[in-house]
Amino acid sequence: MLIREKEVAVNLAREAGMLLQRWWVQADLDVSQKGVINPVTEVDRQAEELITRGLAKGFPKYGILAEEGTDWLSASHTRWIVDPLDGTTNFIKRYPFVAVSIGLEMDGELILGVVFNPILDEMFVGECGQGATLNDRALHVSQTGDLGQAVIASGFPYDAWTSAEDNTREWAAMVKRVSSLRCDGSAALDLCGVACGRLDAYWERGVYPWDIAAGAVIVREAGGMVSDYRGGGDFLQRGEVVAANPVLSEKIREIIAR
Repeated sequence: MLIREKEVAVNLAREAGMLLQRWWVQADLDVSQKGVINPVTEVDRQAEELITRGLAKGFPKYGILAEEGTDWLSASHTRWIVDPLDGTTNFIKRYPFVAVSIGLEMDGELILGVVFNPILDEMFVGECGQGATLNDRALHVSQTGDLGQAVIASGFPYDAWTSAEDNTREWAAMVKRVSSLRCDGSAALDLCGVACGRLDAYWERGVYPWDIAAGAVIVREAGGMVSDYRGGGDFLQRGEVVAANPVLSEKIREIIAR
């Protein structure tokens, strides 16, 4: 069991969440752009510094890979994968679907995930072989087997304005087959939504390891399946993910493949 790792990750997620809460009520944010539709704020950077400093102090031999530039020993066989503020656009607009995401990978296997939404005070935790929880209550994916009854989420890549792989064809195909689609703006929380049964499935292309590492553990530990579009386990490397309950996983991938 990863008792110390989990404790430190949960505490740092809460601490970073408190920072996000303080900025949530501020009138103005200093916003810059990493891409045409990929904003970053001083909150992202401050939260990343807080988290990575704490992780490096607690586990100096572990690597860290984080969204806003921290890349310290990230080739190590054990590394933290961090998104200090998943849903930056939501945060800027005060749409309360934002999260701190901290995952732990060992020898290529994701073994711990912590995702915290400080605005809604929801702490999701998954540990390999130990199950998944929301605020200490056990989670399980939905049992929905009929696509026509499924509520599914996705998003669009940051290069949607210029890339042909903009996910619009997949949306067009999916909207004809499912009950409802959602675009929530946080991959980490969409994965947690699958884990707790609020969503039946989630798919997206153009995601990064920090977007999905922690949430993937939580889905798997809640009884769900996480894969790349081909059904394999290379979703971090390929930048594409399908997460669903076991009944729907193959059905979602078949629609995407067409």
